[in-house]
Amino acid sequence: MTTEVREQAQQDPPTDRPVRVYADGIYDLFHYGHARSLEQAKKLFPNTYLLVGCCNDELTHQFKGKTVMTDKERYESLRHCKWVDEVIPDAPWVVTAEFLDKHQIDYVAHDALPYADASGASNDVYDFVKKAGKFKETKRADGISTSDLIMRIVKDYNEYVTRNLARGYTRKDLGVSYVKEKRLRVNMGLKKLQENVKRHREKVEEKIQVVTKTARVHRNEWVENADRLVAGFLEMFEEGCHKMGTAIKERLTKQQLMAIIYDKEGVTDDDSDDEYYYDDYEEDDSVEEDSSDEKGK
Repeated sequence: MTTEVREQAQQDPPTDRPVRVYADGIYDLFHYGHARSLEQAKKLFPNTYLLVGCCNDELTHQFKGKTVMTDKERYESLRHCKWVDEVIPDAPWVVTAEFLDKHQIDYVAHDALPYADASGASNDVYDFVKKAGKFKETKRADGISTSDLIMRIVKDYNEYVTRNLARGYTRKDLGVSYVKEKRLRVNMGLKKLQENVKRHREKVEEKIQVVTKTARVHRNEWVENADRLVAGFLEMFEEGCHKMGTAIKERLTKQQLMAIIYDKEGVTDDDSDDEYYYDDYEEDDSVEEDSSDEKGK
Protein backbone atom coordinates (compact mmCIF):
# COMPACT_ATOMS: atom_id res chain seq x y z
CA MET A 1 0.00 0.00 0.00
CA THR A 2 1.38 3.40 -0.97
CA THR A 3 1.91 6.29 1.46
CA GLU A 4 -0.97 8.20 -0.15
CA VAL A 5 -3.41 5.30 0.35
CA ARG A 6 -2.28 4.85 3.94
CA GLU A 7 -2.80 8.54 4.67
CA GLN A 8 -6.33 8.34 3.24
CA ALA A 9 -7.06 5.24 5.34
CA GLN A 10 -5.88 6.79 8.60
CA GLN A 11 -8.54 7.33 11.19
CA ASP A 12 -9.30 10.65 12.76
CA PRO A 13 -7.85 11.06 16.27
CA PRO A 14 -10.22 11.28 19.24
CA THR A 15 -11.01 14.76 20.54
CA ASP A 16 -12.59 13.95 23.89
CA ARG A 17 -9.45 12.40 25.45
CA PRO A 18 -5.67 12.23 25.00
CA VAL A 19 -4.56 10.41 21.87
CA ARG A 20 -2.89 7.16 22.92
CA VAL A 21 0.24 6.68 20.81
CA TYR A 22 2.39 3.56 21.01
CA ALA A 23 6.09 3.30 20.16
CA ASP A 24 8.17 0.17 20.59
CA GLY A 25 11.77 -0.95 20.24
CA ILE A 26 14.75 -2.51 21.97
CA TYR A 27 16.30 0.76 23.23
CA ASP A 28 19.68 -0.81 24.02
CA LEU A 29 22.29 1.73 25.13
CA PHE A 30 19.54 4.36 25.25
CA HIS A 31 20.80 7.48 23.42
CA TYR A 32 19.54 10.81 22.11
CA GLY A 33 18.42 9.20 18.83
CA HIS A 34 15.91 7.15 20.83
CA ALA A 35 14.85 10.21 22.79
CA ARG A 36 14.27 12.25 19.62
CA SER A 37 12.06 9.59 18.07
CA LEU A 38 10.01 9.43 21.26
CA GLU A 39 9.79 13.22 21.29
CA GLN A 40 8.35 13.13 17.76
CA ALA A 41 5.79 10.53 18.83
CA LYS A 42 4.83 12.60 21.87
CA LYS A 43 4.31 15.69 19.72
CA LEU A 44 2.20 14.04 17.02
CA PHE A 45 -0.92 15.53 18.57
CA PRO A 46 -1.55 18.45 20.92
CA ASN A 47 -2.72 16.06 23.65
CA THR A 48 -0.78 12.78 23.51
CA TYR A 49 -0.39 9.96 25.98
CA LEU A 50 2.75 8.07 24.91
CA LEU A 51 3.10 4.38 25.67
CA VAL A 52 6.47 2.76 24.95
CA GLY A 53 6.85 -0.98 24.61
CA CYS A 54 10.20 -2.68 25.13
CA CYS A 55 10.91 -6.32 24.25
CA ASN A 56 12.46 -8.58 26.86
CA ASP A 57 15.83 -10.30 26.57
CA GLU A 58 14.40 -13.62 25.38
CA LEU A 59 12.63 -12.16 22.34
CA THR A 60 15.42 -9.73 21.56
CA HIS A 61 18.20 -12.34 21.67
CA GLN A 62 16.09 -14.67 19.54
CA PHE A 63 15.20 -12.26 16.73
CA LYS A 64 17.86 -9.54 16.88
CA GLY A 65 20.84 -10.66 18.90
CA LYS A 66 22.61 -10.11 22.20
CA THR A 67 22.15 -6.76 23.93
CA VAL A 68 24.56 -4.81 26.07
CA MET A 69 21.92 -3.86 28.64
CA THR A 70 19.48 -6.26 30.26
CA ASP A 71 15.75 -5.84 29.75
CA LYS A 72 15.36 -4.44 33.28
CA GLU A 73 18.02 -1.79 32.56
CA ARG A 74 16.33 -0.90 29.28
CA TYR A 75 12.94 -0.54 30.94
CA GLU A 76 14.42 1.73 33.59
CA SER A 77 16.17 3.90 31.00
CA LEU A 78 12.82 4.50 29.27
CA ARG A 79 11.11 5.43 32.52
CA HIS A 80 13.60 8.27 32.92
CA CYS A 81 12.81 9.80 29.51
CA LYS A 82 10.58 12.86 29.94
CA TRP A 83 8.55 12.15 26.78
CA VAL A 84 7.38 8.73 28.02
CA ASP A 85 4.12 8.50 29.96
CA GLU A 86 4.05 4.72 30.40
CA VAL A 87 6.45 1.82 29.77
CA ILE A 88 5.06 -1.55 28.69
CA PRO A 89 7.56 -4.34 29.55
CA ASP A 90 7.67 -7.62 27.66
CA ALA A 91 6.26 -5.99 24.54
CA PRO A 92 5.42 -8.32 21.62
CA TRP A 93 7.73 -8.51 18.62
CA VAL A 94 4.77 -8.06 16.26
CA VAL A 95 1.91 -5.69 17.09
CA THR A 96 -1.49 -7.36 16.89
CA ALA A 97 -5.08 -6.16 17.01
CA GLU A 98 -5.49 -7.80 20.42
CA PHE A 99 -2.52 -5.84 21.79
CA LEU A 100 -3.90 -2.55 20.41
CA ASP A 101 -7.30 -3.20 21.93
CA LYS A 102 -5.87 -4.26 25.30
CA HIS A 103 -3.96 -0.97 25.71
CA GLN A 104 -6.53 1.17 23.84
CA ILE A 105 -3.88 2.33 21.37
CA ASP A 106 -4.99 4.79 18.69
CA TYR A 107 -1.75 5.02 16.67
CA VAL A 108 1.64 3.30 16.41
CA ALA A 109 4.66 5.54 15.81
CA HIS A 110 7.89 4.31 14.25
CA ASP A 111 10.23 5.08 11.37
CA ALA A 112 9.05 3.90 7.97
CA LEU A 113 11.78 1.30 7.39
CA PRO A 114 10.39 -2.26 7.19
CA TYR A 115 11.30 -4.58 10.08
CA ALA A 116 11.10 -8.35 9.63
CA ASP A 117 8.57 -10.21 11.71
CA ALA A 118 9.02 -13.58 13.44
CA SER A 119 7.84 -15.63 10.47
CA GLY A 120 11.17 -15.49 8.65
CA ALA A 121 9.42 -14.43 5.44
CA SER A 122 10.72 -10.82 5.74
CA ASN A 123 7.24 -9.51 6.41
CA ASP A 124 7.02 -6.04 7.93
CA VAL A 125 6.07 -6.17 11.62
CA TYR A 126 4.07 -2.96 11.15
CA ASP A 127 2.23 -4.13 8.03
CA PHE A 128 -0.99 -4.76 9.92
CA VAL A 129 -0.89 -1.33 11.59
CA LYS A 130 -0.18 0.43 8.29
CA LYS A 131 -3.08 -1.30 6.59
CA ALA A 132 -5.35 -0.36 9.49
CA GLY A 133 -4.46 3.30 9.05
CA LYS A 134 -2.97 3.58 12.53
CA PHE A 135 0.69 4.11 11.62
CA LYS A 136 2.49 7.42 12.22
CA GLU A 137 5.97 7.85 10.80
CA THR A 138 8.86 9.30 12.82
CA LYS A 139 12.33 10.17 11.53
CA ARG A 140 15.51 8.45 12.62
CA ALA A 141 18.31 10.60 14.03
CA ASP A 142 21.31 10.74 11.71
CA GLY A 143 24.79 9.94 12.98
CA ILE A 144 23.91 7.76 15.95
CA SER A 145 22.52 4.31 16.62
CA THR A 146 23.09 1.47 19.06
CA SER A 147 25.04 -0.43 16.40
CA ASP A 148 27.22 2.63 15.82
CA LEU A 149 28.00 2.92 19.54
CA ILE A 150 28.92 -0.76 19.73
CA MET A 151 31.20 -0.40 16.70
CA ARG A 152 32.99 2.49 18.40
CA ILE A 153 33.64 0.30 21.44
CA VAL A 154 34.84 -2.64 19.32
CA LYS A 155 37.11 -0.36 17.31
CA ASP A 156 38.85 0.92 20.46
CA TYR A 157 38.55 -2.37 22.35
CA ASN A 158 42.15 -2.46 23.61
CA GLU A 159 41.94 1.10 24.89
CA TYR A 160 38.80 0.39 26.90
CA VAL A 161 40.26 -2.86 28.30
CA THR A 162 43.44 -1.00 29.29
CA ARG A 163 41.42 1.74 30.98
CA ASN A 164 39.45 -0.80 33.03
CA LEU A 165 42.62 -2.68 33.98
CA ALA A 166 44.00 0.60 35.33
CA ARG A 167 40.78 1.07 37.31
CA GLY A 168 41.21 -2.25 39.11
CA TYR A 169 39.30 -4.76 36.99
CA THR A 170 40.89 -8.20 36.67
CA ARG A 171 41.59 -9.97 33.41
CA LYS A 172 38.84 -12.46 34.29
CA ASP A 173 36.36 -9.60 34.69
CA LEU A 174 37.30 -8.37 31.22
CA GLY A 175 37.58 -11.82 29.62
CA VAL A 176 41.17 -11.47 28.44
CA SER A 177 43.99 -14.00 28.55
CA TYR A 178 47.07 -13.83 30.78
CA VAL A 179 49.35 -13.02 27.84
CA LYS A 180 47.07 -10.27 26.56
CA GLU A 181 46.85 -8.74 30.02
CA LYS A 182 50.65 -8.59 30.32
CA ARG A 183 50.98 -7.10 26.84
CA LEU A 184 48.39 -4.45 27.64
CA ARG A 185 50.11 -3.58 30.91
CA VAL A 186 53.44 -3.18 29.13
CA ASN A 187 51.74 -0.90 26.65
CA MET A 188 50.25 1.05 29.56
CA GLY A 189 53.75 1.59 30.99
CA LEU A 190 55.13 2.70 27.63
CA LYS A 191 52.23 5.06 27.09
CA LYS A 192 52.71 6.56 30.54
CA LEU A 193 56.42 7.04 29.81
CA GLN A 194 55.58 8.76 26.52
CA GLU A 195 53.14 11.05 28.29
CA ASN A 196 55.78 12.01 30.88
CA VAL A 197 58.34 12.74 28.14
CA LYS A 198 55.78 14.78 26.26
CA ARG A 199 54.85 16.72 29.41
CA HIS A 200 58.50 17.55 30.18
CA ARG A 201 59.11 18.56 26.58
CA GLU A 202 56.12 20.89 26.71
CA LYS A 203 57.49 22.47 29.90
CA VAL A 204 60.89 23.03 28.25
CA GLU A 205 59.20 24.54 25.21
CA GLU A 206 57.19 26.86 27.46
CA LYS A 207 60.39 28.05 29.17
CA ILE A 208 62.06 28.61 25.80
CA GLN A 209 59.07 30.63 24.68
CA VAL A 210 59.23 32.73 27.85
CA VAL A 211 62.95 33.42 27.35
CA THR A 212 62.42 34.23 23.67
CA LYS A 213 59.54 36.51 24.50
CA THR A 214 61.57 38.29 27.20
CA ALA A 215 64.52 38.78 24.83
CA ARG A 216 62.15 40.09 22.18
CA VAL A 217 60.66 42.55 24.67
CA HIS A 218 64.12 43.82 25.67
CA ARG A 219 65.12 44.13 22.02
CA ASN A 220 61.94 46.06 21.30
CA GLU A 221 62.66 48.34 24.25
CA TRP A 222 66.18 48.99 22.90
CA VAL A 223 64.87 49.69 19.40
CA GLU A 224 62.17 52.00 20.75
CA ASN A 225 64.61 53.88 23.00
CA ALA A 226 67.65 53.81 20.69
CA ASP A 227 67.05 57.28 19.24
CA ARG A 228 66.53 58.75 22.70
CA LEU A 229 69.65 57.06 24.10
CA VAL A 230 71.84 58.12 21.18
CA ALA A 231 70.49 61.69 21.35
CA GLY A 232 71.23 61.80 25.09
CA PHE A 233 74.76 60.53 24.54
CA LEU A 234 75.42 63.10 21.82
CA GLU A 235 74.04 65.85 24.02
CA MET A 236 76.32 64.85 26.90
CA PHE A 237 79.28 64.56 24.51
CA GLU A 238 78.56 68.00 23.05
CA GLU A 239 78.25 69.52 26.52
CA GLY A 240 81.56 67.97 27.55
CA CYS A 241 83.25 69.27 24.42
CA HIS A 242 81.82 72.73 25.04
CA LYS A 243 83.14 72.78 28.59
CA MET A 244 86.57 71.63 27.45
CA GLY A 245 86.67 74.27 24.70
CA THR A 246 85.67 76.98 27.17
CA ALA A 247 88.44 75.94 29.57
CA ILE A 248 91.02 75.99 26.76
CA LYS A 249 89.86 79.43 25.65
CA GLU A 250 90.06 80.79 29.21
CA ARG A 251 93.59 79.47 29.61
CA LEU A 252 94.72 80.87 26.29
CA THR A 253 93.16 84.25 27.13
CA LYS A 254 94.95 84.32 30.46
CA GLN A 255 98.31 83.63 28.81
CA GLN A 256 97.68 86.34 26.22
CA LEU A 257 96.90 88.87 29.00
CA MET A 258 100.13 88.03 30.80
CA ALA A 259 102.09 88.50 27.58
CA ILE A 260 100.53 91.95 27.05
CA ILE A 261 101.39 92.99 30.61
CA TYR A 262 105.01 92.00 30.11
CA ASP A 263 105.19 93.97 26.88
CA LYS A 264 103.83 97.11 28.54
CA GLU A 265 106.42 96.95 31.37
CA GLY A 266 109.24 96.62 28.79
CA VAL A 267 110.45 93.39 30.20
CA THR A 268 111.87 90.90 27.80
CA ASP A 269 113.11 87.45 28.29
CA ASP A 270 116.76 88.57 27.86
CA ASP A 271 116.48 91.30 30.48
CA SER A 272 114.91 89.03 32.99
CA ASP A 273 117.64 86.49 32.49
CA ASP A 274 120.40 89.10 32.88
CA GLU A 275 118.85 90.49 35.99
CA TYR A 276 118.53 87.09 37.49
CA TYR A 277 122.17 86.39 36.62
CA TYR A 278 123.26 89.69 38.07
CA ASP A 279 121.55 88.99 41.39
CA ASP A 280 123.35 85.72 41.63
CA TYR A 281 126.67 87.39 40.88
CA GLU A 282 126.21 90.03 43.59
CA GLU A 283 125.27 87.33 46.03
CA ASP A 284 128.47 85.51 45.24
CA ASP A 285 130.58 88.68 45.82
CA SER A 286 129.04 89.27 49.19
CA VAL A 287 129.73 85.70 50.19
CA GLU A 288 133.39 86.10 49.27
CA GLU A 289 133.69 89.34 51.25
CA ASP A 290 132.18 87.72 54.27
CA SER A 291 134.52 84.83 54.09
CA SER A 292 137.56 87.13 53.78
CA ASP A 293 136.44 89.09 56.77
CA GLU A 294 136.09 85.92 58.78
CA LYS A 295 139.55 84.85 57.77
CA GLY A 296 140.90 88.28 58.80
CA LYS A 297 139.27 88.00 62.12
